[in-house]
Amino acid sequence: MTDNIYKILENEKIAKGTYRMILGGDVSGIKNCGQFVNIRLEGFYLRRPISVCDYDDSTMTLIYKTVGNGTEFMSTLPEGYELDILIGLGNGFDLSKGGETPLLVGGGVGLPPMYNLCKKLVAEGKKPTVLLGFKTSDEVFYEEEFAALGANVVVVTEDGMKGEKGMVTDVIPSLDYSYFYACGPMAMLKAMAGIMKTEGEYSFEQRMGCGFGACMGCSCKTKNGFKRICREGPVLSSEEIIWEEM
Repeated sequence: MTDNIYKILENEKIAKGTYRMILGGDVSGIKNCGQFVNIRLEGFYLRRPISVCDYDDSTMTLIYKTVGNGTEFMSTLPEGYELDILIGLGNGFDLSKGGETPLLVGGGVGLPPMYNLCKKLVAEGKKPTVLLGFKTSDEVFYEEEFAALGANVVVVTEDGMKGEKGMVTDVIPSLDYSYFYACGPMAMLKAMAGIMKTEGEYSFEQRMGCGFGACMGCSCKTKNGFKRICREGPVLSSEEIIWEEM
């Protein structure tokens, strides 16, 4: 974990209520796809945890949804504005378990961490399928970006106005895959747990206090004891999860 100042290079709306922020600065603290950052916002007590969508030697990309006063404030920040951010938080996905045809499932704003994961899997010669789930067609984002990486992309919307109609759990049974990675609302993850054909990894969205394991506010019980979503998570293996405790 490192604490640095980052300059906003871009902050634009990419879908209904969804924004992409590109930040410039030292990103050496990010070690793996699936980690998150914690952003300090002027006038707000708690930092805002946001998953890292992508990163390179000098920039990182965050995608966030405006769901409260903090993220609404974030959406108004202009280019050149500087933010105090803790980076390199949490663990990440284990690429070594993916196999030849991994399945990546992203529900709504749970989709962003799947992008860098997909990029790395493709670079290793894997052939991922990316399943994107949204409530409405105007919330869809990054379909073209995943396709540009070389992934097989399937879009599902509850209103049926784009892609297949339904939920990701309606499509998963028809897919073949060697392993899965998923991030999204808790209801989606719990529904997936009963239908998956292989082992996999879930990345959990959780309210956090400190974001680095000191306050114990985001602890959950697993088969391997209590774990903090912000420290030992947000990625947990499917085999260790006790769903009734989540």
